[in-house]
Amino acid sequence: MDVSVVIPTCNRPELATRAVRSALGQTHRDLEVIVVIDGPDDDTVTALKEIGDDRLRVIVLPERGKAPNARNQGVKAAEGRYVALLDDDDEWMPDKIERQLALAATATKASPIVATRMISRTPRADTVMPRRLPEPGEPLSEYLLVRRGLFYGDGFIQTSTIMAPTELLRRVPFTVGLRRQQELDWTLRALQHDDVELLYAPEPLVLWHQDENRERISLQNPWEEQLAWARASRHLFTPRAYAAVTMSVISSMAAPTRDPKVFRQLLSEARTNGRPGALEYVTFLQIWALPPAVRHRVRDLVVGRKNA
Repeated sequence: MDVSVVIPTCNRPELATRAVRSALGQTHRDLEVIVVIDGPDDDTVTALKEIGDDRLRVIVLPERGKAPNARNQGVKAAEGRYVALLDDDDEWMPDKIERQLALAATATKASPIVATRMISRTPRADTVMPRRLPEPGEPLSEYLLVRRGLFYGDGFIQTSTIMAPTELLRRVPFTVGLRRQQELDWTLRALQHDDVELLYAPEPLVLWHQDENRERISLQNPWEEQLAWARASRHLFTPRAYAAVTMSVISSMAAPTRDPKVFRQLLSEARTNGRPGALEYVTFLQIWALPPAVRHRVRDLVVGRKNA
């Protein structure tokens, strides 16, 4: 089998069903879809039974362990040469897997991570991310984190865009307990291995639904947890990238506190252990000066396009 699709879910039967149908509807048919239900959830089990495709397998975990653990359990059960990850609230374009397999065939290393561009959809606008692809020789931690403008998305990777060899995902599992930056953490750790490279399909092949009126992990702001993760993972970043993760990513989570002590702590962390450039300082100040809702509206206005 070519590809195992792993979808973690919990208590969202309508979303899980939509995600599964987008995976089963791929033009490349030699795949299986493994839905890992994170704890008992009869409604989702019932909804998935109605799909009626023998390529679908459902695993129900005995208790909740959150998405990274569910992904790891799905990878353990995978029978395909590659695993493609799909969050339950996202969708794929029909030719995503076909295009990724074609790109994987061009890899120069044995374990390619094949990502794609995606459409980030909010209630206000659609945005294609990443806005650019990595340049030859560019440190990938800088590509993924260092902005070239005031808004994130120049370089980017998101879970539902990732396809990688099953063996690699077993060798480098997701970090259980990490609530944010799960795909960034995994990608940078995987890239530490000499046989791994990162490839991007230039087309947007994933639809990332950022519905802001429902709970998402990505709307939580555990900035202290994220700072501890960044400090423990400093070896994964260049000094410029470490400054960016502190002044952009973690600051975006911490700024709603409006706490001057936190402002000074993060600025000191970036300057002591990283090497911020002028744009990092400008980004840092605008993150702390503008409320998140205002920043989101301005970003969508500047870099997005209105939904049809």
